[in-house]
Amino acid sequence: MKRILLLHTGGTISMSTDQRTGAVKPSSEHPLNQYSHLFEENLQIIEEEIFQLPSPHVTPSDMLLLQQRITRAAEEHLFDGVVITHGTDTLEETAYFLDLTLHVPFPVVLTGAMRPVDELGSDGVRNLQNAIWTALSSDARNKGVLVVLNEEIHTARYVTKTHTTNVATFRTPTFGPIGIVSKHEVRFFQKLVFSETYPVTQISSNVCLLKAYAGMDNTLFDALSRSDIDGLVIEALGAGNMPPDTLDGIRQLTQQGIPIVITSRAFNGIAQDIYAYTGGGKHLKELGLIFAPGLTGPKARIKLMVLLEQSMTVDEMNNRFQL
Repeated sequence: MKRILLLHTGGTISMSTDQRTGAVKPSSEHPLNQYSHLFEENLQIIEEEIFQLPSPHVTPSDMLLLQQRITRAAEEHLFDGVVITHGTDTLEETAYFLDLTLHVPFPVVLTGAMRPVDELGSDGVRNLQNAIWTALSSDARNKGVLVVLNEEIHTARYVTKTHTTNVATFRTPTFGPIGIVSKHEVRFFQKLVFSETYPVTQISSNVCLLKAYAGMDNTLFDALSRSDIDGLVIEALGAGNMPPDTLDGIRQLTQQGIPIVITSRAFNGIAQDIYAYTGGGKHLKELGLIFAPGLTGPKARIKLMVLLEQSMTVDEMNNRFQL
């Protein structure tokens, strides 16, 4: 008999609709419990509630709790896979944190829902079923942490939420999903060419995230230079460019030893040091900024937080962001 550890953390997948007010809120009983009969008789699902939080409430400390529980599960040698139910707003950040910090022999799959279980067209039960099938697949091993929703399988590294309410919200821009779930069949047609994991016992760094805009100046950078941040991620313009009036503020932060990572605010493509004009990518590279090709701002922030726990130099972190 195969065994799946199912870890609940909250989110829409564990919520129902108040019939009087129409508000979506946590249910007193997990609404997915009534659907356990959907799975094969030779499968045992061990359920645990790690926490019950809407995903905007999830912090890196909560992510670390999940990581520690999954690490213990690997040490127990009792499970063939782990599935996590999670709110969709920050699911991609939790998934990527786990991808960077877990080294376990079985698949780890995150899923969620865009509609509560009692709403017409609810997607939660189907997503959970597909996530469990994926976790049971031998082909899901050694592919990093996976995210399964709307019958698609995505890598934690690149997946992102692209729509506020649509059930097809989770996409992998530029690269696409690595597999699909069709009926009971799990099919992979891509794989990550490399993976990376780092040991963490705590997450103590304060890393901020800014989004660049036309006419941006030093205001926010000056404020950050007077704060206690340990790192900064900027979703820059285009391929990785900044307005010239931000440069003095950026220089001030680098002189204070604050690592700054550049991603793009564009939906597709990767950040690169292409342009040589003032504030262009090549100029930012010369100032010591780190480019994170392929990562979104929130993902780059998670990675910088993890790397800061490794006591790396800026040059070492730069090399890690090029992986």
